[in-house]
Amino acid sequence: MATPDQPAESPPVFICGRYRLALNRPLIMGIVNVTPDSFSGDGMLLSSGAKATQQAIAYAERLAHQGADLLDIGGESTRPGAAAISEQQEIDRIGPVLDSVLRLGLPISVDTRRPAVMRAVIAQGVDLINDVNGFRDPQAMDAVSQSGCGLCIMHMQGEPATMQAAPAYQDVVAEVEAFLLAQRQQLIDRGVLRERILIDPGFGFGKTLHHNLQLMQAISRFSNHQPVLVGVSRKSMIGVLTGESRASERVSGSVAAA
Repeated sequence: MATPDQPAESPPVFICGRYRLALNRPLIMGIVNVTPDSFSGDGMLLSSGAKATQQAIAYAERLAHQGADLLDIGGESTRPGAAAISEQQEIDRIGPVLDSVLRLGLPISVDTRRPAVMRAVIAQGVDLINDVNGFRDPQAMDAVSQSGCGLCIMHMQGEPATMQAAPAYQDVVAEVEAFLLAQRQQLIDRGVLRERILIDPGFGFGKTLHHNLQLMQAISRFSNHQPVLVGVSRKSMIGVLTGESRASERVSGSVAAA
């Protein structure tokens, strides 16, 4: 406890675009999947055109009202076995939603691995780029390094279409840690402040249940390096651990994991 002559230290801060987020408690990220094929069945493009956009905006507003600290908008499904879409399709899905949710008064993230999409949403004013590819594409690093956005580096072994075929590691914690730190250093070398960087071990992205559990047990090890984004909500690992086969029934297990 601080004494009168020794004031308490300020909590660490994450610089996230328009916002500086104090990291004195866990923050909750609400997910808005502007896709027809989300693994959790919550994609917003079951309708089409303006109706789908309005559904996604209404859902984002509901998440904000329910207490989400930031929102993540995704226009491409990266579930296991997912097929790729074009850059323009992704931009067309995200753009109209982003125009509205940027006015909600909380940080807005976009989940994308494409440099062209990154540039487009940065131009719209997004606060955080969440790259499941971990900025392995040098053009992605070029797109984001001078943007002022927060940046989330995620680890993924392989590609979404095949990543769960036969994931294998000698030491999953050490290998994921080494990748995340190497990518962090590349961003820092390009002028990115450490306070702009999050890391994500990538639960379910080229990992077995055993790998996921090892990573979960090592969260404190990762958080010694950078703030950690933990994305486990309704994933198959929660289903296996709870016996719930339907993603919609995994909410309680997801909360427990968080």
